[in-house]
Amino acid sequence: MRVALLTLVVLIAFAGNSILARLALSGGDIGPWSFSLIRFVSGAGVLLILAKPLASWRSGHWGAALALCAYGVFFSYAYLKLATGTGALLLFASVQLTMLIIAFSRGERLRLSQTLGLALAVAGLIYLLSPGLDAPSPIGAVLMAASGIGWGIYSVLGKSEGDPVARTSGNFARAAILLLLATPIFLTMSPESIPAPDGIGLAVLSGTLTSGLGYALWYRVLRDLSVTTASISQLSVPVIAAIGGALLVLEPVTLSFALACATVLIGVGLATVNVRKPS
Repeated sequence: MRVALLTLVVLIAFAGNSILARLALSGGDIGPWSFSLIRFVSGAGVLLILAKPLASWRSGHWGAALALCAYGVFFSYAYLKLATGTGALLLFASVQLTMLIIAFSRGERLRLSQTLGLALAVAGLIYLLSPGLDAPSPIGAVLMAASGIGWGIYSVLGKSEGDPVARTSGNFARAAILLLLATPIFLTMSPESIPAPDGIGLAVLSGTLTSGLGYALWYRVLRDLSVTTASISQLSVPVIAAIGGALLVLEPVTLSFALACATVLIGVGLATVNVRKPS
């Protein structure tokens, strides 16, 4: 029961990233770059408190940090144009598909059921993006897919021996530095107004609570979950995000989204179970 409750808390935190971003960005309380910057700086801060700073820095990797930046920045810009649940679904599917493609390129092979699941997930995404079916913004969809690719690459690069919390802390710290260095360039090209207190607060909540503490708790829960259970449990994130978007951002949940969501999640569920390595 304890593990189940902690897992539920983590999944709500993951969905909370989408809800908080949508709340902040849809209301114009903060710009997408400012949201990303504050999110990662505050997330790095709370993770460095949880882990030993020096060990965390040594555990980090600049390549993983760059992929993390791509995830965060594209994520924020995508939510200028996407509904909460749609964005979470596109993000989740893109992450899983990216990791499957990387695994396949490294010699891992899928069973027939997993191949069918992958095809089903892609079909669901095509249905979601089809014109005339309340399709989301094409630009927003591309940006969120890019965000998912960034997170998928980060997930692969971030796998190594050692303390996962320290490694995540080191990567977040590096990502915060990269975003700070790039801030003058991006804000010169695309100026943003000074963030409102509400926008800053939502970004800090996203960085500290649903990102920093959420990821730290996830790594703790993973000790008691099988890989299969961990993969399947994440299928609920887009659904939780859609419910949160409907309740807090007052976004409608359309029939086409519900059908696409069910198709994608069933497909991803089949595709992420028991990847077979070559003998």
